[in-house]
Amino acid sequence: MRIAVVGTGYVGLVSGACFAELGHDVVCVDTDRDKVAKIQSGVPPIHERDLPQLVRRHIGRRLRATLDLTEAVTSSDMSLIAVGTPLRDGKIDLSFVRAVAEQIGTALKEIRHYHVVVVKSTVVPGTTEKTVLPILEAASGKKAGYDFGVGMNPEFLTEGEAVSDFLRPDRIVLGGIDDRSIDAMAEAYRQFDSVPVVRTNPRSAEMIKYASNTLLATMISLSNELANLSAEVGEIDVPTVMEGVHLSRYLTSEDGQTAQLASFLYPGCGYGGSCLPKDTKALVSQGMELGVPMRVLEAVDHVNRAQPERMLDLLRRQFPELVGLRVGVLGLAFRPGTDDMRESPAIPIIHKLVSEGVEVRAYDPIATESASAVFTGLNIKLCEDMAEAVQDVDAVLLITRWDEFAQLPALIARQPVPPLLVDGRRMIAPVSVPNYSGIGL
Repeated sequence: MRIAVVGTGYVGLVSGACFAELGHDVVCVDTDRDKVAKIQSGVPPIHERDLPQLVRRHIGRRLRATLDLTEAVTSSDMSLIAVGTPLRDGKIDLSFVRAVAEQIGTALKEIRHYHVVVVKSTVVPGTTEKTVLPILEAASGKKAGYDFGVGMNPEFLTEGEAVSDFLRPDRIVLGGIDDRSIDAMAEAYRQFDSVPVVRTNPRSAEMIKYASNTLLATMISLSNELANLSAEVGEIDVPTVMEGVHLSRYLTSEDGQTAQLASFLYPGCGYGGSCLPKDTKALVSQGMELGVPMRVLEAVDHVNRAQPERMLDLLRRQFPELVGLRVGVLGLAFRPGTDDMRESPAIPIIHKLVSEGVEVRAYDPIATESASAVFTGLNIKLCEDMAEAVQDVDAVLLITRWDEFAQLPALIARQPVPPLLVDGRRMIAPVSVPNYSGIGL
């Protein structure tokens, strides 16, 4: 199958490279000349585990990149819209989706064969049919469902594990305006013959994506509310509480293995990234527009936005006056396995520390370059390794659950005056360091 993927971000490029791995001929489209050049040279412009190997394996064979959207679309059987939908004033911004839909629609004028346009970007329910489809028809002068197909195929990719998630899917959701559109999308995934497939309409497919992400966000915020209450009650070990919850038959398989879902039921300093914060706010906004208040999701978002401040509260318990304090911050990306800092809890935490006169050193295994852009003009030191970040500091704030940070107790033990460790992910055993504080403790 010939597939055009418009957008080369975490979703677009991973999808393109993985479709090539499945044996399809793929062309990735972007307006950024530097990104296209990098991909053509076999170098992904984003950090994602296993992606470099895939790109190098298929570039120039079943995978290529181009600036020419029209050529890419007219030479393909299916086009995927995988551009960003950033949040603006509480709503998702569809300007990129609209622009690409119009360009694809214009290209459809030149196509004589049946072509299917698929929305891969995360969009609120109704967008594919009420926004994308009319634009395609107006720009092409053709009729959807007769001259071309339209579908919605949400992605379920976790940054840092996106390649694995794509090639080992737990489900495939195909939302189409008709059976012909759905059948065309199914052909792209024909190798996953044992994976459950949901065939539905575009609006249901769009809602499945939002329902999945807001469930995870709700579980995280629920865990954090329980952790915050437990801390005030006292003598409650929150990790043990969650261990007890995880053993529920609702969260374990028949062989007693804890389901991956349970990992979201664990305290921390808040969720971030390009999905959970945005998707929660987007559904709240859509609910307001339709007169359906989303009270639970409003609370989920409120808890998450307040959670980074808990790290500062724990710091102030030992250091009421923060001016002049030396603090090492470990972890800048919103999660391990990626250099993506969008909505990372580290951002408000570091800004607050600097505003209160704290001398900040920060370290992340791979997000240093991203951090340099995010913190431009801010007086912090980005360190080359963990040891430098925690040397001769008064406190260490652990923000991201990188495996490397498990070695933190050994680094702290070497210091003549052990710093306070504020564990924002509860990944370090409290007894392993002399001076410990953490979320839910």
